[in-house]
Amino acid sequence: MTSGIVGASGQAVIEEMAGQVQRWREEHGSSTMPTWTESGIPVPPLYGPEDAVGDYGTQLGVPGSPPYTRGVYPTMYSGRAWSIRPLAGFGTVEDTNRRLRLLLDEGATAINTVFDYPTNRGYDSDDEWARADAGLGGVAVDSIDDMVDLYDGVPLDEVSVSLVLSHPVAAGAILAMYLAAAKRRGFDPARLSGTLQNDFMMETVVLTAPSVLEPEFAFRLSMDVTEYCTRHLPRWHPVSFTGYNYREAGADAVLEVALVVANAVATVEAMRARGLPVDPVARRLSAFFTAGSDLFEEVAKYRAARRVYHGVMTERFDPMDERSTRLRFHVQTSGSALTAAQPLNNVARAALHGLAAVLGGAQSLHISAYDEALCIPSETAALTALRTQQILLSETGVTRSIDPLAGSYLVEHLTDEVESRVRKILANIDGMGGLVRAVDTGWVHARILDLACQATADIDEGRRPVVGVNVSANQAPTTVETFDVPETLPKQGERLMRLRSNRDNDAVTNALHRLEQCVVDGTNTMPALIAAAEAGATLGQCCDVFRHHHGGWRQPLR
Repeated sequence: MTSGIVGASGQAVIEEMAGQVQRWREEHGSSTMPTWTESGIPVPPLYGPEDAVGDYGTQLGVPGSPPYTRGVYPTMYSGRAWSIRPLAGFGTVEDTNRRLRLLLDEGATAINTVFDYPTNRGYDSDDEWARADAGLGGVAVDSIDDMVDLYDGVPLDEVSVSLVLSHPVAAGAILAMYLAAAKRRGFDPARLSGTLQNDFMMETVVLTAPSVLEPEFAFRLSMDVTEYCTRHLPRWHPVSFTGYNYREAGADAVLEVALVVANAVATVEAMRARGLPVDPVARRLSAFFTAGSDLFEEVAKYRAARRVYHGVMTERFDPMDERSTRLRFHVQTSGSALTAAQPLNNVARAALHGLAAVLGGAQSLHISAYDEALCIPSETAALTALRTQQILLSETGVTRSIDPLAGSYLVEHLTDEVESRVRKILANIDGMGGLVRAVDTGWVHARILDLACQATADIDEGRRPVVGVNVSANQAPTTVETFDVPETLPKQGERLMRLRSNRDNDAVTNALHRLEQCVVDGTNTMPALIAAAEAGATLGQCCDVFRHHHGGWRQPLR
């Protein structure tokens, strides 16, 4: 291979250097020096100009302009920093409220609220299916009263709030409680800004529950929320496609991007069928990506995701507004990449993961705490993660250049490769009839499971090095003080008992009947969910309506 840029002699030098590295690897073994990315993309030891094939104008361009490879805004961080959006949620609403307000006081510019396992799956805290998990993995929320107390003292018209809840069985009901609680506190819902994850694949692919909704109905509920927000909540992002969770379940970087884009396509098509044009819908869509350990692949992933998204949205929907083709996303650094062994190593891991997100152009960021592999983050660990973001922002110089890695032969080559592989998966999903069909048949489950098994085998057999696990694992155990979740179930049980005895139960019954009618006749469920929340219906009561008619689906085995 010769290059018109470096010349024949220069290319010969590149090839000779590459050969020397390859011979060294063969002599010394490559178990600690993998020659491929975590997604299986081969990485030769040296890159040159011919490895970054493409036209500058059509494949790179300038930041803030199509195809958005270099960022969705013209000045990126040199004009405005990313949102520092730490995540918090555990125990009761009073417990989490204190943590949220602490983070805001210490420099967070937005907040992520994570909900406990019962809330995510749409069960009341005292339900026999859920009571053992009350307050674990997030905060317990059962009613509008809980939601009012959760955000007590938080100026909801000034702070962007992300509701980290994806399951459509509960997402609409939680948003309804949030809107009803905000209204009770005197806030105009149209002035609220934030995000609801609301991803139907979390109901049907990534996490399961005692009763899972049918994929088509789960998707319909997600679209009910998206339609309602598009028509009534101009500052709210009604869905955030949860690539992070696909990845944590086993997907690689390529499949993560492909599923996010396929989900966006399905959403815009569904909204168009409901009479909404592409622009008002697409402008409020967002994504939620992970940031893992493979630094340059992660950077390339974000760049490729923006380029693919712009291309697909343009090709399929021909929007009038350029903003409809911008992929904006939040990043959380990988929780599954953090280790219980030698947990203080996770401070370095999380910082590098965060650096990948910043170099890749994320709009907001949460850095995972070093003790996440062991427990709900302690206050010390949560503040350390927050300070890590502040160090990235203030001390590293990453905001000086709008796109500091542009032109890197390695990064541009990986970006092209990720884009090519993503488009192949998208074509495959199209051939199956779209994403909902791909979920219903089990294709998505099988693909994620295969990749998860391969990744586990790579670590177990040493092909993927993890310090403290299969490399340098003989250090004496390091202990950190773990965080104990405050007792939650008795307090939530008392709150529920008080709610049920004080509310107008006839009004609740009537509201739930209206919700059931919406489920049966196919009308949008959001207005009925808001009315039910205002009447004092619990989360479990609302979600039981959905499960009664469309629950019991089982993931197909292949």
